[in-house]
Amino acid sequence: MLSRFADGADHIVLAVGATDFRKQIEGLSVLVNTKFKMDPFADGYVFVFCNKKRDALKALRYDRNGFVPASKKLLDRMKFRWPKTPADVREITPKQLQWLLDGLEIEQEKAHHPVEINAEKSCF
Repeated sequence: MLSRFADGADHIVLAVGATDFRKQIEGLSVLVNTKFKMDPFADGYVFVFCNKKRDALKALRYDRNGFVPASKKLLDRMKFRWPKTPADVREITPKQLQWLLDGLEIEQEKAHHPVEINAEKSCF
């Protein structure tokens, strides 16, 4: 369900690190604006946050006249493979979001990569 929340988004942004989940819509939008220097009202953006235990996600998206929140809480002691990079924010693709939601690393070294091909590059 959370992956469908990002359908049609031009940018999916992870707030790397742990986020205090006592923050609601207003607190998360202020965090996006002040700490990450991004516009929470930007059209086509989805911002994704993870808690300290890495067992819950919150997502925030602006929709023309208000914010729409979404969340996912894992059960049975499962954890998200949240990135541990030093960056504050990181943009990912819809496929990487799906991997994250499925419990996989967002960098899949063995995944097939896209190939750009046209008539000029073809050997056929």
